[in-house]
Amino acid sequence: METAFNTRDPVYLQVVRLFKERIVTGRLAAGEAIPSRREIASLLKMNPNTAQRAYKEMEEQGLIVTEGNSPSRITRDEDVLRNIRSELLGEAVRTFVGSIRNMHVPLQEIVELVKEEYESDAGNRDRGTGGGGA
Repeated sequence: METAFNTRDPVYLQVVRLFKERIVTGRLAAGEAIPSRREIASLLKMNPNTAQRAYKEMEEQGLIVTEGNSPSRITRDEDVLRNIRSELLGEAVRTFVGSIRNMHVPLQEIVELVKEEYESDAGNRDRGTGGGGA
């Protein structure tokens, strides 16, 4: 689990986002145990206090559950999991729309281009080519 942190956002929030992305993409499953705070600090090469703050934030958001001395686990709460997906999808759409809004492209043209790209990318994944050359 390696990641490059940017310098504009607090690291603990970037860790929270990393976990959200891994949940949405299926790399972390509902109910799955996650590394301890010390382990994650070591894995991500960050201060243990930052890891603690990230875990506290994830607990407050309901993203992870920690019971007693048991390892923290990804929530099984379907509403929370659905909200995480909606949050990340919404952010991606807002970023995309913001980047093309000034081009004044008709919505239908954008929808068609997105559909073509999405289907093309899915076809590459199905064939195992993933966009890289053979």
